[in-house]
Amino acid sequence: MIEDTMKKMIAIVAGGDSSEHDVSLRSAAGILSFMDSQKYDVYIVEIKGNNWTAHYGQEDCPIDRNDFTFTATDGKHAFDFAYITIHGTPGENGILQGYFDLIGIPYSTSDVLVEALTFNKYALNTFLRSAADKALNIADAILVRKGETEPNDAYIVERLGLPCFVKPNAGGSSFGVTKVKTIDAVRPAIEKALLESDEVMIEKMIVGTEITCGAYKKGNEIITFPITEVVTEEEFFDYDAKYNGKVDEITPARLAEATAERVSAMTKSIYGLLNCYGIIRIDYILSGKKGQEEINLLEINTTPGMTTTSFIPQQVRAAGLEIAEVLSDIIEGRFDA
Repeated sequence: MIEDTMKKMIAIVAGGDSSEHDVSLRSAAGILSFMDSQKYDVYIVEIKGNNWTAHYGQEDCPIDRNDFTFTATDGKHAFDFAYITIHGTPGENGILQGYFDLIGIPYSTSDVLVEALTFNKYALNTFLRSAADKALNIADAILVRKGETEPNDAYIVERLGLPCFVKPNAGGSSFGVTKVKTIDAVRPAIEKALLESDEVMIEKMIVGTEITCGAYKKGNEIITFPITEVVTEEEFFDYDAKYNGKVDEITPARLAEATAERVSAMTKSIYGLLNCYGIIRIDYILSGKKGQEEINLLEINTTPGMTTTSFIPQQVRAAGLEIAEVLSDIIEGRFDA
């Protein structure tokens, strides 16, 4: 199995060390199906701890981490580009990006600083409060670190109210998130979140319509996709709702035109402010009167899900775009720069 030397060889880097290892592999399978096979030879590279494996036809070949190559029965192979689709560490927090920078392989995501910042929800929110458009609202939150003295439950409830959300501050995952309704549930929720991250963010709850907007950069232009409205009968959009079909995803979202335009503009503004690259997805809550809603930030996903039913492929289709062309724009953009 010798690849066409005129084609770029692409690694879809998946797996990782978070609780969403298997979800990442499903995203990798989606991206593999979307890629233009006439332009690229594409293989999945699965990462789990120190085990890095290229799935090359019927062979599973260890990756040489000195140069991100592998040797199969037909010889040694080197990748030209890494498409990172790990949800969590080490692909969504800057670690893998730093590795690829060191060995000189271009990749699909934002750089080390952006990935590290967006992975840390509390640090990101602190930055955006001072730097983003004043029309962006960010919920009040308290940070708890493992091993440090924790604020007492009464203070948390007095400041943030009930219900509130307790979530891992740096996990890149839907695991470990709890909607806390009583003061007695605060401590167990913190302990649950600490299983996923050494830092926990306790966040004031905002009631409204949950939406998500994807974007990517083509040349010098930031392009946003049609917005998706997220409707679930669950307590919130948790792992079960996200991956087990307990949610309605409406694309385009049922928003006033002016609201959709403001969300799109806000997404472009944040993308540009952070100097992002590749596909990102920003989740918001819209609160207030329809057509005049406040835009409240939930989180930024820099390696969003890419299965055939994930938000981004839905939004790309709704935009009338071809996902293969979007992926090609991202890949070729690194070589045109």
